[in-house]
Amino acid sequence: MTSPVKEQPAAGQGAGGAEKPRGVDRVLAWIERAGNALPHPVVLFAALFVVVAALSTALALADVSVTVPGTDDRRHVTGLLTGEGVRWLVENLVTNFAAFPPIAAVLLMIMAVGVAEKAGLLETAMKATLARAPRAFLPYLVALVACQAHMMSDVAAIVLPPLAALVFKSAGRHPAAGLIGGFACVTAGYAAGFTIGSLDALYTGITQKAVDVLPASHHVEVNILANYFFTATSSLVLGLLGGFLISRVLEPRLPAYESGDEGPADDEIRLTPAQRRGLLLSVLTVVAYAALVLSLWLPAGAPLRGEGGALVPSPLLSGIVPVLFGAFLLTGMVYGFTVKTLSGSEGVVTAMTDSVKNMAGYVVMMFVAAQVIAVFNWSNLGVLLAVKAAALLESIGLTGFGALVAFVLLVSCLNLVVISGSALWSLIGPVFVPAFMLLGMNPALSQAAFRIGDSATAVITPMNPYVFLLLALLQRYEPEARLGTLISRLAIFVVPFLGVWLALLAVFYGFGLPLGPGAGIGLE
Repeated sequence: MTSPVKEQPAAGQGAGGAEKPRGVDRVLAWIERAGNALPHPVVLFAALFVVVAALSTALALADVSVTVPGTDDRRHVTGLLTGEGVRWLVENLVTNFAAFPPIAAVLLMIMAVGVAEKAGLLETAMKATLARAPRAFLPYLVALVACQAHMMSDVAAIVLPPLAALVFKSAGRHPAAGLIGGFACVTAGYAAGFTIGSLDALYTGITQKAVDVLPASHHVEVNILANYFFTATSSLVLGLLGGFLISRVLEPRLPAYESGDEGPADDEIRLTPAQRRGLLLSVLTVVAYAALVLSLWLPAGAPLRGEGGALVPSPLLSGIVPVLFGAFLLTGMVYGFTVKTLSGSEGVVTAMTDSVKNMAGYVVMMFVAAQVIAVFNWSNLGVLLAVKAAALLESIGLTGFGALVAFVLLVSCLNLVVISGSALWSLIGPVFVPAFMLLGMNPALSQAAFRIGDSATAVITPMNPYVFLLLALLQRYEPEARLGTLISRLAIFVVPFLGVWLALLAVFYGFGLPLGPGAGIGLE
């Protein structure tokens, strides 16, 4: 059967195709063409590797060097396409990949979250949160839950929107408002949340490698909770904003919906007794687990305290990934065994294996990205570009929050065509993280700014494959809906999310509030 997406006329055209595309449709069509013209991220990084190799060699032959501001350390660019460079690459190719921080942390989190997802715990938790919400508060609760959903990775964009549509329909509200609003908040607020997942491990690992571009910066550590205070606060603010936009802006503009003969679908959103029991046991498990971890961290002389008995920094924060791994794995197993969605140890292993299988493309991309970043570091090309970028920002007067705003806007534009956050951060992080460090900014601040740009515009780019899935789901409620119609409704969320999120970052920046445990605005 032909996909409903393909059967619909292009946005801005009538049934006969007589109307010319509107301006916004021409822009979206251009974005789609530009994005489609880009090679696969692996090919993109491979091409970048060739460029870096050639550029480092040319600059090395020209004896280009740079002095890091505030030090007497002068670094000469070394070329990869030289005898020394070839020897270094042969000796370090495997090490560059094996020691790349995002790999182990992301795969570890993916395995544990995969168990919770396969068991059905995450979807059940969403249902339990939304099913009994009062009608008036429903948009705000959907938005708030959506802004926590990145721990489910891309699955969140598949599971939450149709579930929100069913909940809206059951409450007598327009299901398309729940569908579109849920998707918009999952996507535009993707990097916010109280929850910690593989996304945070991914960002942190790439940021730490970017920090290492600068000499004498190895004392600067970025842990997975470096943005936690900021992202947790962001999820509350964006949840309220998203709820307002769904209720007051999106829903009133939707055409009238006639439910026909369909029932309220309560059986699809209510929990079974087994699910409620499993969820209760999972909550008790995570509470007991958290109490155990805190008992190993808070008391004086506890083994997870830091040097001199410090709470921050401490082994708990530097080792938070295995702690989170244990939390997701235990709760997922408890739920799965209770509701019989996991069949013993084999079911757990299968869930973990399937989750890792889905990351095969990511692993291949990270192999090439690891080589690019390693060459940046070894050749001193990264230092050179960072110093020049910092000098450029200073010369045009962008040395404070203005530089962060410009950076967020740049990321937002690039995000329209490079939809992969890991690819985009791997491309620009090694330049901008050290550049902002030279301006006195903590790497956690650069990472927080990237989160904003990497999320806000992903909701409207046709490069996002889930936009077309959303269109197919929307056509269940509005058969005549087209891509242009959907994009125009999703666009409602972009500027408010971008503006409010930047304003929140300005508050943290202006008042010098910590972005996370041990992560301030400036470098100590």
